[in-house]
Amino acid sequence: MKVLHIEAGRHLYGGAQQVVYLTQALQQKGIENVLVCPPNSEIIAAVDKQVIVEPVKMAGDLDVMQWLRLRRAIAHHQPDCVHIHSRRGVDTWGLLAAKSLNVPVILSRRVDNTEPRWWSKLKYPAYDKVIAISKGIRQVLLSQGIAPEQVKLVHSAVDTLRFAPSSVERQWLLDEFELPQNALVVANFAQLIERKGQDVIMRAAKHLIAEHPNLRVLLFGRGPKQQQYQARIDELGLQKIVQLVGFRQDVARILPAVDIVAHPASMEGLGVALLQSSASGVPVVGFAAGGIPEAVAHNETGLLAPVSDQAQFTQDLNRLLNDSILREQMGRKGRAKMCSEFAIEVMAEGNLSVYRSVLTKLGRAPLTSESQKV
Repeated sequence: MKVLHIEAGRHLYGGAQQVVYLTQALQQKGIENVLVCPPNSEIIAAVDKQVIVEPVKMAGDLDVMQWLRLRRAIAHHQPDCVHIHSRRGVDTWGLLAAKSLNVPVILSRRVDNTEPRWWSKLKYPAYDKVIAISKGIRQVLLSQGIAPEQVKLVHSAVDTLRFAPSSVERQWLLDEFELPQNALVVANFAQLIERKGQDVIMRAAKHLIAEHPNLRVLLFGRGPKQQQYQARIDELGLQKIVQLVGFRQDVARILPAVDIVAHPASMEGLGVALLQSSASGVPVVGFAAGGIPEAVAHNETGLLAPVSDQAQFTQDLNRLLNDSILREQMGRKGRAKMCSEFAIEVMAEGNLSVYRSVLTKLGRAPLTSESQKV
């Protein structure tokens, strides 16, 4: 089987990282993979060397010529099916390109925002199958009139070997970010945009600092709110408590060394950072938005407040700050949950089953590796 993947992201954020995991796992199963992505995209260096990479210019929703460029790539590689992993226009132009060549096409939907109902009912039924990475996203699609049999749930994955509990990096973390030896470290890993909730964390820190003078908050990520958030830190007098530390490549080293991950996002498809946190044995405190309750089991692997409930979030954070045994228990349960439900192998098998079901339904099921040996 040959699968052509289309990923429009230029940075190795959550969605693009999932494509790396998927193609690597599929290669190990004997599936041939082609990756179509923008030139100079970070994903090019990250994918397995056996994955065929086809750089194609992608300039967004209004890039009409994208249809022709994607059509040429599909026609050249002649895949059994096309798997589109992004929006940014490729979910429309890639769909049309594949359909014009009569190639089955599948879409992964990773966000939980709604679209105009008329557009959803026009676009999604044209796909042979839509993969939702969380129950929350699936429910959004169903609420917009998409048939239940059209949408398949396949959770995103986390690399449980790379993201794992470790105590050896704690001193390094304290030195790297100039934190006191007795610091209680709360971290957030997200784009600096309003819906990710960094301001909620800062308000909670302001409220809790009297009870926890050793509280320190590290906000990882970059985004348009950076200057505004720095001004907010100054306004709240949290210059010695909260740091905006930017984007880091060594998240797998940082995560197991923090005490709590805070993620009070008001909207979230699933939250790859939450999967990484739990895999690293770190409890999560946040809001029960979108697919977050699937990644974080309330009162088991973390604490989830109702969306926008600042008071409850602050109370939950305080509860974890006060109870090291609870933090350890939740971290251990989170690790077990990731290994059983969100492993790369589980995600890859889920996607592969979708490919096979689509091709079988169309009478195009390729030969299996076993039948090819006969």
